[in-house]
Amino acid sequence: MTDKKDTIVEVTDLTAAYGETVILDNISFDVYKGEKFIILGGSGCGKSTLLKHMIGLYKPAHGSIVIEGQDIATAEGDERIDILKSIGVAYQLGALFGSMTVLENVRLPLEEYTDLNREAMDLIGRMKLNLVGLTGSENKMPSELSGGMIKRAALARAMALDPEILFLDEPSAGLDPITSAELDQLIIRLAKSLGITFVIVTHELNSIYNIADRVIMLDKNTKGIIATGKPAYLRDNSDIPIVQKFFRRQTDEQLSA
Repeated sequence: MTDKKDTIVEVTDLTAAYGETVILDNISFDVYKGEKFIILGGSGCGKSTLLKHMIGLYKPAHGSIVIEGQDIATAEGDERIDILKSIGVAYQLGALFGSMTVLENVRLPLEEYTDLNREAMDLIGRMKLNLVGLTGSENKMPSELSGGMIKRAALARAMALDPEILFLDEPSAGLDPITSAELDQLIIRLAKSLGITFVIVTHELNSIYNIADRVIMLDKNTKGIIATGKPAYLRDNSDIPIVQKFFRRQTDEQLSA
């Protein structure tokens, strides 16, 4: 078990709401440095909402999200910029700019947050693309890439500033099983070689078993966390029916049979 002192993200008493509609109610959890932490649950349970709060896109109705000692929910000015520079985000569909080459896309965070010259930015961009297996794709347009290559390019861009934490939203969505497994292995390799902490939203069961050091499972009805732990342990030991159904891919009829 990772020591408490190795906590890199602390979410405390978080309530997430859209107007009067509460999506998540008073949830708390920690993410440990260097782990591959997965947020999962059924449709509409608040996975993406939680991720958007953790990366500072939304402010919580209540509670705090502390990343390396700084609360992203309340940080402003230079403090907020420092937090944003310490994290990277890769969105579900890649969110690459179609009018820019792959290298230009990866270079964007460097242009926004550094004073490096173009030569240095290009060098860093090429290094990041090499890390994700896209050497030779620098001058391609996003429209020329496969779905898996788009995911890798988005990951390279997310790593441009050497972040401590990478947030990934449904990284395997829309990929065939082989490409998805290759992306899983890339994430595992990057976590091991670079010491990056991954926070991943996904419902892809194969990826969860392949990647996760630890998971939390959100529930739409309770608006909270109903399970925490290693996926194999939850599959074999949880006595909560919805958790059993998720990890065993079973219906109510199959579970009661």
